[in-house]
Amino acid sequence: MLKLTPILLAVLYGLAMYRFSVWRLGRELDAKSTELTDPVLRVMCNQMAEALDLPKIKVHVYEIEPINGLAAPDGRIFITRGFMDRYKAGKVTAEELASVIAHELGHVALGHSRRRMIDFSGQNAARTAIAMVLNRFLPGIGVLVANGLMTLLAAGLSRKDEFEADAYASALLMKAGIGTGPQISLFKKLETLTGARGAATPAWVMSHPKTDQRIAAIVANEAKWLG
Repeated sequence: MLKLTPILLAVLYGLAMYRFSVWRLGRELDAKSTELTDPVLRVMCNQMAEALDLPKIKVHVYEIEPINGLAAPDGRIFITRGFMDRYKAGKVTAEELASVIAHELGHVALGHSRRRMIDFSGQNAARTAIAMVLNRFLPGIGVLVANGLMTLLAAGLSRKDEFEADAYASALLMKAGIGTGPQISLFKKLETLTGARGAATPAWVMSHPKTDQRIAAIVANEAKWLG
């Protein structure tokens, strides 16, 4: 039992840290967000709500500059002010922003936040167990190896979630009459908008799939569904 104590403590620590981060994020979102009121985007949200047989899809604007969408652990959907500013400037279309909202809805519908809580706790336990074993043979290095392995695992799980949310968004956009075109066009311009240079980072340590892989998956899904 004593041998398992560090692993059990790692699981409890992971759960506590996840809960704390959720609480802290919730407080910040409450303080720095307002409900989306843009009339064009509201029409598109209503189209998607109708496709999902929901009375309404509520979206909030998160008052930070980075360009991003967010599905909070409590199920709320957010678009950042940075994204809205690009939309107001004509650099992003309403349809493209609708594709972001559809993607975040996918994260909520597919339970990715709950899955990440379980994964985070499990990864802490696995990290501790691997480090304990490796430190017997590689003192001082076992922790580094364990951290590296868990980083690779977390990145792979995150990429899987992104592909799943993309597929959900594609299906929803098609059903709502918006189509996957805006989803694809946004991916093509996103690196320029954000200044990201994902091509310089090995795919196996990226938390998001490469753009061309995501576009290829969207095209393949649409062809399969229409075929």
